[in-house]
Amino acid sequence: MGTVGGGTFNVLQRNASEITRRTGRNIIVEQVAQRRTNATCEMGSTQITEDIFAVANNPNIDVVVELIGGYEPAKELVLTAIRNGKHVVTANKALIAVHGNEIFAAAREHKVVVAYEAAIAGGIPIIKSLREGLAGNQINWLAGIINGTGNFILTEMRDKGRDFADVLAEAQALGYAEADPTFDVEGIDAAHKLTILSSLAFGIPLQFDACFTEGISQVSQEDVANAEALGYRIKHLGISRRTDAGIELRVHPTLIPEKRLLANVHGVMNAVLVDGDAVGPTLYYGAGAGAEPTASAVVADIVDVVRDIDLENSTRVPSLAFGQEDLSATSILPMEQVETAYYLRMMANEKPGVLAQVTKILGERGISIEAIEQKGHATEQVPVVLLTNRVVEGQMNAAITAIEALDDIIGQITRIRVENLDG
Repeated sequence: MGTVGGGTFNVLQRNASEITRRTGRNIIVEQVAQRRTNATCEMGSTQITEDIFAVANNPNIDVVVELIGGYEPAKELVLTAIRNGKHVVTANKALIAVHGNEIFAAAREHKVVVAYEAAIAGGIPIIKSLREGLAGNQINWLAGIINGTGNFILTEMRDKGRDFADVLAEAQALGYAEADPTFDVEGIDAAHKLTILSSLAFGIPLQFDACFTEGISQVSQEDVANAEALGYRIKHLGISRRTDAGIELRVHPTLIPEKRLLANVHGVMNAVLVDGDAVGPTLYYGAGAGAEPTASAVVADIVDVVRDIDLENSTRVPSLAFGQEDLSATSILPMEQVETAYYLRMMANEKPGVLAQVTKILGERGISIEAIEQKGHATEQVPVVLLTNRVVEGQMNAAITAIEALDDIIGQITRIRVENLDG
């Protein structure tokens, strides 16, 4: 009964008659487990307990809604509910991304549903879209802004010229970021969500440990301004793409052209762009967090479960969109084999021949340059910015190592990947 729990309770009460019209039966909140009172909710005669497992073991309950978050005790609560023959609705992306394979196996064994629409992008129905609305497509790729905290920070840096640390402090004060913001700003939260999306899109088992993850804490205001000057914007994207060699699964800061729809998703909003072979590109946009936007998805899952509760096997739509026996063994592509373009920023001594050495190293590794800019500077060291064409990451890693070894290159090179998101 935290933020999302309170929102879910209130939506169920406020829209009870409309929900009954949609499901053909009443949905009663039989019991709630809470550590502290939620002042936004009028609990009425609803039973209240501090013991979460009392809910999972209550014989009068058909559906357990888990809105605790994290791995434990959420995992044991969900498995207890499943073993007791109860359907489960959860908003817990970390639990599904890391333990989903085990949880879904238990749900199949006990013939119950585990629904998790609210785990990704708040109220945006992206899971239902992938599992049902786009079921006739072969998904080519998807890319998304799936963490509102990171998007808020990058938006403020671009719009107001602020530094990362300054905006992060405001995001924490506003409640967008936790006291420990690691999951948000280092991409772990987005990697949880992308892991689930890629499984739904490509019919592969959940493989969170294989997701390449890079945060935004090293993105400077200078990089944001440089991207803008070049006609790009920096967004913290989750990207998954089907290739002949395997599935790309990666979260990192990304330059995208400023005219792309994703480049114009601002503040705490979320958006996911999905490219299917039949439908082409489709965009799903909306509030990625908050009490009632997320509650919208939780209640939608409850409605789906209630509609299907009398089905003999209660699994009309497989948990990961494909039947367990039809999940593919296609491997996740190592990041060194991913092909993309790059933005590079480095500090160089201002003397003849330095740029020639840099371009020679890139050329020797088959890396062509799309744009290069050497900016004037008050000191003897000048910033150099390059945009490259697409190249395999391993080749770029080798080139960066060689360039950083030059006597006239100062410190480390900043590298941000570039995606055009064609389509």
